[in-house]
Amino acid sequence: MHPSAVLLVLLGNWMLPLVSAQNAGFVKSPMSETKLTGDTFELYCDVVGNPTPEIQWWYAEINRLDSFKQLWDGARKRRVSINTAYGANGVSVLGITRLTLEDSGIYECRASNDPKRNDLRQNPSITWIRAQATISVLQKPKINSSDQIILTADSFGTPVTLHCNLTTAHTTHKESFWMKNGQEIANTRTEHRVTSHRINKPRADDSGEYMCVYTFDMAPNANATIEVKAKPHITGHKRSENKNEAENATLYCKSVGYPHPIWTWRKVDGTSYTDIDNSTGRFFILNRDNYTELNVHNLDINTDPGNYECNATNVIGTTAEITILRVRSHLAPLWPFLGVLAEVIILVVIIVVYEKRKRPDDIIEDDEPVAPMKTNSTNNHKDKNIRQRNKK
Repeated sequence: MHPSAVLLVLLGNWMLPLVSAQNAGFVKSPMSETKLTGDTFELYCDVVGNPTPEIQWWYAEINRLDSFKQLWDGARKRRVSINTAYGANGVSVLGITRLTLEDSGIYECRASNDPKRNDLRQNPSITWIRAQATISVLQKPKINSSDQIILTADSFGTPVTLHCNLTTAHTTHKESFWMKNGQEIANTRTEHRVTSHRINKPRADDSGEYMCVYTFDMAPNANATIEVKAKPHITGHKRSENKNEAENATLYCKSVGYPHPIWTWRKVDGTSYTDIDNSTGRFFILNRDNYTELNVHNLDINTDPGNYECNATNVIGTTAEITILRVRSHLAPLWPFLGVLAEVIILVVIIVVYEKRKRPDDIIEDDEPVAPMKTNSTNNHKDKNIRQRNKK
């Protein structure tokens, strides 16, 4: 190879790392938030660079910005969690639970891919890039609320009223409203500190997690939760399912009631039963809150037909319903055709037997001509003339 070509190759290999190297930069930075005591917050930090930058989290009190301290996973009595993943980007999530007033402060995400970033002789402000978020933790307002309510068969139809009273708040109260299972209940907004929600004719489907929510001008929403519990009541299921062998069958049940039930399936045979789970390879159970589904694959005509029971159980009670599974032979679609064919064959046999058993006289009478035969009449006249000559 020519010496100049060798020089170009070596120069290219030396320049390649310089061309592909990229300083650290933020794709997503943490955002400032205001929280209440007892709440949880999470801060996200997403950085890019080549090589992938290292990420660290630091903290300083609001009035002491010159005293940052590094945060570690499990700090503050295990209330701090730090989850970091490195790939094409570096992504890190800082979370703190059960917030206290002392958790207020400046939280800083630092990132660097400088080879000398951890050298104590280097200035961190040069080797590390930083993004800050301010977390303000306020004292949670005090709300007095009703105790949990349990609906029973005897109490169905008897009105129930839920109450909330905002007794202490450090900022101006704006309004309040009610929610059920995370959805706002219509026409419940009011400006009063004392609020109530009435359930006129409670049934099992009125059970759930109710929440009175108070809003403020300069603080996050505050809420109190009231649980209305009831035994599960199965509102929908297949009474029967008809399938052909080797097909798949799907049985389901859905319910109302709170808390959400634990679902189980079993096959009932008289007074005995067999529990069903996902270990057989043909039975697959899918549970989701107030809904369950049993899928049976490759139906067996000998073992799979029968009564299948879905059972819903929570801390208040239990309920169950039966679905009848019928499995037909794979020849079942031919049965109507075979039935018609059998009728045709029987009809043909009847006709043939009837024709063979007809009397011979009936056949002759049907074939006789209506007019008399002349040949017979002429012969009779000849016989009379012969007899008359003989007498003479």
